[in-house]
Amino acid sequence: MKTRAIGDRTVSEIGLGGMQLSISGRPDHDQGVATIHAALDAGVTLIDTADAYCLDDSETGHNERLIGEALRSWGGDLSDVLVATKGGHVRPEGRWEVDGSPDHLRAACDASLTALGVEAIGLYQLHRPDPSVPYAESVGVVGDLLDAGKIRMAGISNADSGQIREAQGILGGRLVSVQNQFSPAFRSSEPELRLCDELGIAFLPWGPLGGASRAAEVGSRFSAFAEVASAHGVSPQQVALAWMLALSPVVIPIPGSSRPSTIEDSVAAADLGLTDDEVERLSAS
Repeated sequence: MKTRAIGDRTVSEIGLGGMQLSISGRPDHDQGVATIHAALDAGVTLIDTADAYCLDDSETGHNERLIGEALRSWGGDLSDVLVATKGGHVRPEGRWEVDGSPDHLRAACDASLTALGVEAIGLYQLHRPDPSVPYAESVGVVGDLLDAGKIRMAGISNADSGQIREAQGILGGRLVSVQNQFSPAFRSSEPELRLCDELGIAFLPWGPLGGASRAAEVGSRFSAFAEVASAHGVSPQQVALAWMLALSPVVIPIPGSSRPSTIEDSVAAADLGLTDDEVERLSAS
């Protein structure tokens, strides 16, 4: 599979988002491990997770532990695999709430190190701004973790353009990634994508197919994607991912998956070449 850059690392053009393996409706443990193994077998070298990918706060770190176990049991060469995790969301009684306080982020990073079973986290991202905490304080902790060697690269998630510029300044130019929602159905992060392209920062679309409950509807909701898919003899989902890749060389989609067959279909998007006219048509749809 072709590669793209995150900081000083190169990763596969298509990553694997781990959330579907750990939230409500998740597959059983063995299927979750098999899905991660299938991604690795297909050449995926970017795996995205978060401590909050779990049912509730009684099992914080569930997805991190699952990924750590799957990596250790795979048996292949892991030297090119980058695991990205996030801190700053909490799951009291299954709710999605934020805690961007310095104390929480420091403790969350330590817990993620243990859950993943690593000495340093490849890419650590502030999961979401906390309105009750100055953004500079939250991002500053990520910088401190970088300085301390607990993380190797720093990113942010769910950030607007102003926050991207602010984080880049706070981190002294060491911001390497922005993970925002972006899909055929959700395009309001286009300004942030363009800014990342300008700054040379990796842009990681989460929910690139619209989320687990809407991924199957890409073709029915957006006729242009269905028509281009029919012309190429592939799925509308592949077309959606190939379209994102064509928008900028900094884009690295991270579709979720709960079974091996769907990640294999997603990975095939890296080899789907779209014409300029098709990309323009899809962007206008």
